[in-house]
Amino acid sequence: MPSPGVAAVDRALSILATFEDAPEPMTLAELARRTKMYKSTLLRLMASLQEFGYLMQLADGRYHLGPTPFRLGAVYQRSNSMHDRVVPLLRQLVADGTESPSFHVRHDARRRLCVFRVDSQHSTLDRVEAGMLLPLDRGAAGRIILAFDGEKGESYDEIREGCIAVSFGERDPDCAGLACPVFGPGGTCVGALSLSGPKPRFTRDNIKTMTSLLLKAALRLTRALGGPTDRLDSALADAAEEAIPARRARR
Repeated sequence: MPSPGVAAVDRALSILATFEDAPEPMTLAELARRTKMYKSTLLRLMASLQEFGYLMQLADGRYHLGPTPFRLGAVYQRSNSMHDRVVPLLRQLVADGTESPSFHVRHDARRRLCVFRVDSQHSTLDRVEAGMLLPLDRGAAGRIILAFDGEKGESYDEIREGCIAVSFGERDPDCAGLACPVFGPGGTCVGALSLSGPKPRFTRDNIKTMTSLLLKAALRLTRALGGPTDRLDSALADAAEEAIPARRARR
């Protein structure tokens, strides 16, 4: 369906969007291939984007994002109260010894956006950064978002029941993840709080410990946002009950 907006603006924004999954600067030919635009069209549009700092041309002729997107991102963070509520919780999870915590929201029908991320204290990490777009149907955080947005299926019923999703190698064969929902007013799932890292560190005991810490963090954030905590309270109680036999077995 054609966009109801201005065609030139749509094309300019689509140029910027190509850099979301391009870690390296791109040549004009690469941009033309990705955007399916003629080089002459690209050059006209990119001249305006460069003028306002959205793009910059490097000495070798390749193009990359300019300083304006970074500046706007900083403005967004300053005006977004979620940053002040979420990031301290992520830092506390790291201080408690968990894997790397992130906060994800739905971006569109197929993807989720990693809004906030804090790296763990471990020497090896998974490849997730704030601002990345990741698949909804792979990974624990994506499955949480789908489950609490009403996705049908037995696996999603189980996630809704326990408020926890665990994934092993779904998005990255060497990594694993653990996630739970965060609720806002009216019980709407506003995002997924997750922990992710190398798969070998997701042992049964570590998952139990991190599940409890993650649910407690989600409870605190849900309360701060004015959301109901009954589902998370129940999930935390179930996690504590499951840990009791394990503790007794070690004595």
